[in-house]
Amino acid sequence: MPVLDLPFAHATHDRAAHRRAEPNLVEDLLKQQGTRVLVLHGSDVATAGRRIALFVPDDVAHVVARAHLFLGEADGAAYLAAVLAEGEPRPDLDVDWAGMRTLDVPDLEQGLAVEAIALAQWHAAQTHCPRCGAETEVTQGGWVQHCPVEDVNHFPRTEPAVIMAITDADDRLLLARGPQSGPGRRSVLAGFVEPGEGLEQAVARETLEEVGVVVDPESIEYRGSQSWPFPASLMMGFRARATSTRIVRQEDEIAEADWFSRDEVATAVATGDLRVFGRTSIARSLIEEWFGSRLDG
Repeated sequence: MPVLDLPFAHATHDRAAHRRAEPNLVEDLLKQQGTRVLVLHGSDVATAGRRIALFVPDDVAHVVARAHLFLGEADGAAYLAAVLAEGEPRPDLDVDWAGMRTLDVPDLEQGLAVEAIALAQWHAAQTHCPRCGAETEVTQGGWVQHCPVEDVNHFPRTEPAVIMAITDADDRLLLARGPQSGPGRRSVLAGFVEPGEGLEQAVARETLEEVGVVVDPESIEYRGSQSWPFPASLMMGFRARATSTRIVRQEDEIAEADWFSRDEVATAVATGDLRVFGRTSIARSLIEEWFGSRLDG
């Protein structure tokens, strides 16, 4: 069965990893007016007319960036991200600011922005060597943090996570809500992969831990993956069939969990009693695949 067509899995640019070790790569690209620069402030990206704003270097030369990151190339142009310090005010660029969860932009822009956010979040979270505590130096276009004390390189980290559409013998879907989500907001289960664990094992373990439901290991089926850079996850989607339906919530993780038929989902969505996450999320794609069509809202 073909994997799902997931929102954050459409990158079209060449990451051009072979260029990252070029001496003075970022400095040289900032001198070339063929370069294009997107601007990040936290997880928000500068936009113009619901499109990601891509500047020539001269137009953002006055912007004080915490870092410039090399994103790659497309159609003969090199792309950089100018990352602003989160505590600083946003510069005067005559732009709007938006999060990628709400933007529907061409694949090139989406791929560049998702990559930039993920890389910038890594730099924000790690500024010192995890081995000796020395302050690191950003090198190779933002793709390496070098420890000058131990002379070792540290690379971006991505945390693997599973997300799964669990159905029962009557093909009802298990939808849950965490304590941090408001009433009515439901999603499928998800969790991080633990050290020494396979993906299928994580699907079964997380389902059992969070709601006490046993999954048939032979029913676990991979449905696709996408980056979720908020801050640093690779979400790997699955569907699986439960062999039990009694729900026992892990109360610090799950506030509500119930089985839903398609008619119940359709009615609850129509009345506003059930709200699912936005169209950029893999959760929504898994829910809509089970439902058989797009959901409103």
